[in-house]
This record gives sequence, structure tokens and C-alpha cells, in this order.
Amino acid sequence: MIFVPTDDLKVGMRLAKPIYNKNGVLLYERNTKLTLQGIYSVKNFGLIGLYILEPAEPLPPMSAEDIEFERFQTMAVFSIKDDLKALKSGKRPGELMILANQIVRMYGNLEHKINFTQNLRSPEDYVYKHALNVGILAALISHKLHVDSSEQLNIVVAALLYDIGRLFLPTKMQNKTDDFSAEEYQMYRKAQLDGGKIINDSVDINNSVKRLVKSWQEDYDYSSEANSKNIPWGVRVIQVAHYYDVKTAMNLYEEPVSEVWVVRSLLENARSFDKTVVKALLDSIRILSPGVCVELTNRERGLVIRENDKNPLQPIVLSFDKNQVYDLSSERAAATLQIKDVMKTMDNRIVVDDSTLQEYLNQ
Repeated sequence: MIFVPTDDLKVGMRLAKPIYNKNGVLLYERNTKLTLQGIYSVKNFGLIGLYILEPAEPLPPMSAEDIEFERFQTMAVFSIKDDLKALKSGKRPGELMILANQIVRMYGNLEHKINFTQNLRSPEDYVYKHALNVGILAALISHKLHVDSSEQLNIVVAALLYDIGRLFLPTKMQNKTDDFSAEEYQMYRKAQLDGGKIINDSVDINNSVKRLVKSWQEDYDYSSEANSKNIPWGVRVIQVAHYYDVKTAMNLYEEPVSEVWVVRSLLENARSFDKTVVKALLDSIRILSPGVCVELTNRERGLVIRENDKNPLQPIVLSFDKNQVYDLSSERAAATLQIKDVMKTMDNRIVVDDSTLQEYLNQ
């Protein structure tokens, strides 16, 4: 699977992922060959590009849950867009609480991990897709932390709203997260303060949400319990969800880093992220599940055949080079061998049936 920018799409290319309209109606199924009309439709939708199957590539695995997740993302982003634009204009966000409750209902009570599939973002829709995904991650994480239902809903609402200040930035800056010039950073800080004021002045947002949004902008240190004990759980959750989303999302100006890189960064950066919240994230989404192709630090490449719930960076891997199974959770293996990264493809999963995986595990 490869990413092809809109201007480079060609008639006959096969879609790797379905395309929906804002009502969730399927427009183009996976494996559909693009027509000239289809390419014009993609341009009219404002998409920056599509995931395309390479000529001889089979369809990657995609469960019913995966498909519904992408469908929900497509529909919900239109709703959050309307709400954020209304708030920015001083109007009432008509669908905000409906969307927040829907996110909690769908993703705030799951007992299993999900494949968190990132959506493509243009400068024009970055803010809305980012807000939506942070809201979904916040629902997943807060459930694993066993927060009560009212607090969970407040956290999700705050996650949908906390970055509204980006809408005050020039479009080309709205998806920028670091490497600011001195002038850009001043613009960014002012935009964040302006966004906070909008939330604080809205009569349709409760005080608990307002406090979370305001607290998120503060600089916290998690390196000691004394420093972090008074930080609201909602702030801790949003910080982790924000970081995971901005680093793994694909936008027009920069390529995303891998989930492995992000997880390693979250685990190693104790000053910026609450380790309990990071663990809750890792208990909510799949990182290195069976079928994912990886690169090892000994330069071998392999296939994950069993994930590790205790440490997602230490799964059981089948080496392509030596046809050898490595249990990276064992002390002996971990001392000399680690996951370097996932293989550099747009979709690194291979369809492998359970019986084949079990055959290797029983060797």
C-alpha cells in the first residue's frame, strides 16, 4: 500500500481503503479501480490523497471494526467541524454533547484493543481531525483508568475542544506542532490563549471542562510524584493522546513517525507524560500485533507472531532471514535484540491465519 497525492492519482489505480461521504454512505469500496469521475470526486472532497494498492498487492486485513472506525471518523469530523466553527464565531455548538456521548458509547467502554487507524489530513481539516482523534483516544484511555462516567465525558469534551485556538492561526500553520520560529511561537501562544478564552466565555460548556482546557496549557513535570499528584487526570490523558496523535498522523507537510517510535518516546519521557496514562494507552490500542512486519536491531526483518501485553515493544517475532523465532520478552533475547522499527510501508500487516502462527509458536 502506498500513499498517492491527489494530483498524482491515475485512472485504474485500486483503492486500499473505502471512501465515505459525510453521512457515512459508502461511495467507493476497497479494491475499486479509480475512474476519471472518481478522481474528480476526490479533488472535490478536498482530500490530500488516497491509499492505493500496488499493482500485484492483495487487500490488507481490515476487520468489520476497522471499517466502522474509519466510517465513524469520516462522519464525526463534519460534526466537530461545525461545532468548533460555531464556538469560534460565538455561537452555540449544537452537536458537541451528542458527539461526545457517541464517542464514549462507542469507544469508552471497550474491553479489547483496537487498531487505531490514522486519517489523512490537509491544512484545512487538520484541527477537526486532530480534535476528533484525541477525543477517541481520551475515551479509550479514561476507560482503562476506571474514571467515573461523568468525569470521562468531561475529559472527552475537553479533548474535542482544547486545541480550538489553532483555528486562529493561518491555515498553513494549523498543523504545525514544533519547530516554530520565534514569531510563529508567539502567534501560536496567542492563538491558544484566544481559544481558551472562547471556551471560558461559552455558557454551553460546563466548568469542569473549562478547568481542564485551561489546565492543559500549563507546563507540568511528571518526574516526581510530588510534582504531579495535583494534576487533573483529564490533563494527563489529553497530553498523552495529543502527543500520540500529532506524531502518527499524516499531513501534507511532514511524514508521520511510527507507532514504535512514539511508544518508545512516551515511555522514556517521564517528565512530560504520566506513566500510568501511557500504560492505559498501550492497553487500548494495538501497536505490534500478529502480522506486523518489523525491522530488528541486528538488521534482520521479521513478522510479529504474538504480541506482548506487558510490553508491546517485546513481542515474539519470526525472522524472515533465518526462519528463527525470537521471544523478545526473554531476558536473554532482550539483552542483545530489540525492535528497531516497523517496516517502512504504508500498511505493514500481512494476512496470516491463526494455525500458521500457532505452528511457529509450537516449534
